Amino acid sequence: MARRSSSPPAAPRGPEPDFVSALPPDQVYPALGSSPAGLDDNEALVRARAYGPNRIEELPGPSLGGQLLAQFLQLFALLLWAGSLLAFLIGEAFLGGAIIAVVIINGAFGVWQERRAEHAVAALKRLLPETVRVLRQGREVVVPADALVPGDVILLNEGDRISADARLVFAEDLRVDESNLTGEAHPVHKVADPEQPNSRPLLQCRNLAFAGSSVISGSATAIVLRTGMTSEFGKIAGLTQMQREGPSPLQVEVGRVARRVAALSVGMGGLFFGLGYGLAGLPLRDGAVFAIGIVLANVPEGLLPTMTLSLAMGVQRMAARRAIVKRLSAVETLGSCTVICTDKTGTITENRMTVRELWVGGNTVTLSGAGYEPRGEVLLDGRPVSGRELDSVIPLLRIGSLCNAARLEAPGVGGDDWRALGDPTEAALLVAAAKAGVDRDTELSCRPLVRKLAFDPRRKRMSTIHRQELSDYPLVAYVKGAPRELLAHCSRILIRGRECDITEKLATEVMAGNDHMARSGLRVLAMAYRGLADDLEQRLASLDPGEVERDMVFVGLAGMEDPPRDEVPDAVEKCHAAGIRVVMVTGDYSLTAESIAREARIIGDGPVTVIESRELAEMSEEELTTVLTRGQLIFARATPEDKLRIVAGFQAMGEVVAVTGDGVNDAPALKKADIGVAMGMSGTDVAREAADMILVDDNFATIVAAIEEGRGIFDNMRKFIVYVFAHLSPEAVPFIFFALFRIPLPITAMQILAIDLGTETLPALALGTERPEPDVMRRPPRRRSERLLDVASLVRGYAFLGLITAAVVLGSYFLLLRSSGWSWGQSEAPSGLVGDRATTVVFLGIVVMQIGVAFACRGERVSAFTTGLFTNRFLLFAIAAELLFAAAVIYVPFLQPVFGTASLPWHWWLLPAAFVPVVFLADEVRKLYLRRRISRPLPSS
Repeated sequence: MARRSSSPPAAPRGPEPDFVSALPPDQVYPALGSSPAGLDDNEALVRARAYGPNRIEELPGPSLGGQLLAQFLQLFALLLWAGSLLAFLIGEAFLGGAIIAVVIINGAFGVWQERRAEHAVAALKRLLPETVRVLRQGREVVVPADALVPGDVILLNEGDRISADARLVFAEDLRVDESNLTGEAHPVHKVADPEQPNSRPLLQCRNLAFAGSSVISGSATAIVLRTGMTSEFGKIAGLTQMQREGPSPLQVEVGRVARRVAALSVGMGGLFFGLGYGLAGLPLRDGAVFAIGIVLANVPEGLLPTMTLSLAMGVQRMAARRAIVKRLSAVETLGSCTVICTDKTGTITENRMTVRELWVGGNTVTLSGAGYEPRGEVLLDGRPVSGRELDSVIPLLRIGSLCNAARLEAPGVGGDDWRALGDPTEAALLVAAAKAGVDRDTELSCRPLVRKLAFDPRRKRMSTIHRQELSDYPLVAYVKGAPRELLAHCSRILIRGRECDITEKLATEVMAGNDHMARSGLRVLAMAYRGLADDLEQRLASLDPGEVERDMVFVGLAGMEDPPRDEVPDAVEKCHAAGIRVVMVTGDYSLTAESIAREARIIGDGPVTVIESRELAEMSEEELTTVLTRGQLIFARATPEDKLRIVAGFQAMGEVVAVTGDGVNDAPALKKADIGVAMGMSGTDVAREAADMILVDDNFATIVAAIEEGRGIFDNMRKFIVYVFAHLSPEAVPFIFFALFRIPLPITAMQILAIDLGTETLPALALGTERPEPDVMRRPPRRRSERLLDVASLVRGYAFLGLITAAVVLGSYFLLLRSSGWSWGQSEAPSGLVGDRATTVVFLGIVVMQIGVAFACRGERVSAFTTGLFTNRFLLFAIAAELLFAAAVIYVPFLQPVFGTASLPWHWWLLPAAFVPVVFLADEVRKLYLRRRISRPLPSS
């Protein structure tokens, strides 16, 4: 367990990494107060006290009690507390207790959300190794990772995770996976040579190794520079902790609805108390009780559980689509997003390098197939290559196969995926060779490896030397590297099996082939070979690369890509159709990023703006805002700070931002975003903990399904509100008649409560489970200014559906009174039984008419006949339940005095039931008008 500390101990600062990076290896030891034998135990102990443990320190958060108190004092919770208090005041202890239970459950859920940040920090710590090999007093020992101190000499081998930032003093063919920190898809070759001061960003320094990265191949010795929170890894952890989650758009909107409803409820309660007590002459207690009922009638007590249930149903549907949602409101947030900032490697692409094109002797051939399974064909002009044409590409593929340190691992029993062990680029060359029938093991048996000259970024080449028989030369060097640099060291070229002198024309053709591949976004490598004479065999161990890599024979070019997932282009187009902007933010090269973005249809025709990290660092906030408004935009070579700044920039413009990612470098941006989406298969623990949603299959297309669900959830919230407000008019209008025209009391406060908290609850919850409407992904994103409780919803609920219901229930009310001998002008019913029956008819009429309202509210614009009248089984069950509850209130003897009801003949049920189709069909006419108005073409100017 990590130690929680409000203020981590101040550690003395050693030399800056830039300074140490520029020193020769032998000068690094004294600069850091160390030696080739490492620190002695006493010095390590002294430094451990000074610098503290090599661990991620957690910032203290609010206490559990404080978090719960904050949840219980939110405005909507206060409304519910008030509702429970009012329920106790009118003697409804069970109802008051139920409302309190809702408040407690909601508060506990909110606390759970807030504490997720601690899990992200814990995941960062778990990513660090537990032990590390170090030199102490000349002895190799294994120590806990948190015991490392600056100056420790650490030993790195293939497969090791690096525990602290360190300066390399020795490196042998060292390749490090830094994708968790930089987002770079390819392993980085590391060297021990000094660098020019400030020649490149810190994370790109070739002689520095960083905590959180891992060794892909080779070995190294390094001296620790930074530990714990001062390492680059620790800085990312600090950024992640500092990003406090803000409320989601849905939470903001529910808060706004709560404030409006509170004002409306209190205002109407005061108004009706004044009307009842001052104008109608009701006794003070009766006026107060009725005002309490009106207040509760206007408070949608079921909004919070309905929202939670609707989100939970969306989460269940998302789980069936291979997406795990960690925070319920995240589904709705994604539904309202306007910008998706997506990573490239592993999100848009398969994270599998594939050789696509070969340039040999002036001809370009293509390779079919993808991934690491060695299956496919070599094609020329679309037809399979064989015979002499295939023989022409064999030398190129042989070099790619032998000048190679990767391995392919076949799937195990029941598996179907091949895996690459080592550099993905080299694995891709192995696959390409296998497609042409070149088997590396067979080739090595004929040409055994005797020496390897590791890749060096300065010469940009790698060589392997092999022994061969039946040749003029006993040794042959196979070389691969950057095309321009490799071509400069070649004097001949292999064309149709013959070695020819390289002319200026041939060199131009080679570079034209390279440029063609580069413009396509392919990573291009060149291949060459050279026969070595007998005299060099005696000096194999001491051969200098310059002696080997000269006067070579140029063989050809190989162009590789990391292909987009097949389903991504269609998913991106659906985002565009839904009015959602997709922006690529990647740590990869700009040319590759632009090519992949075009292939994935993130960008199309027209101007494209590509911004790299250095350019972004030089921009002011105003300049960044200007850039973010450009239509087609790509950010390349982005650092964690860059991603965080980009997200903040979009949010400052009023955008709702979703961010996808899979590495440690993505965690701060995932947490800062309105919704973070992490990859489940390729994602790190850190990314998954920081995110709100995890794509189990790493499928970008799943995001489109989440957007659909999110938009549907907001629609369901609005359906609920319309449904609830539709019964407020038939509750309020009869009382207005009672107050103004001195008629007998049409409905009691207890009957209002029975409707609001009894019969209405289940149908309202059922509307929260509706599936998204068919046209939901053809609408633009919801504007931030668009309210959940808007004027259109109020008019539809209060004035349209509500007044139709009010007319029906008042008609039934007066019909019963008239048939019982009552005449206009009488303020009392002919008898107590008639009065109870009259209020019961109003109560029953509201309940029955709400059935038609419920079916009408299933869609905002889409006809119920399109979605299907009986497709929501929960709603059918809820209607049956509300009718049973209403029957119990009316016919159960001990409930009648509680609610002021009386038994009714069954024909009084048929009267409001006959008008149910009226309210339903009236809303169908409204929907038809809206659909025609939206689809009507704009008048030409």
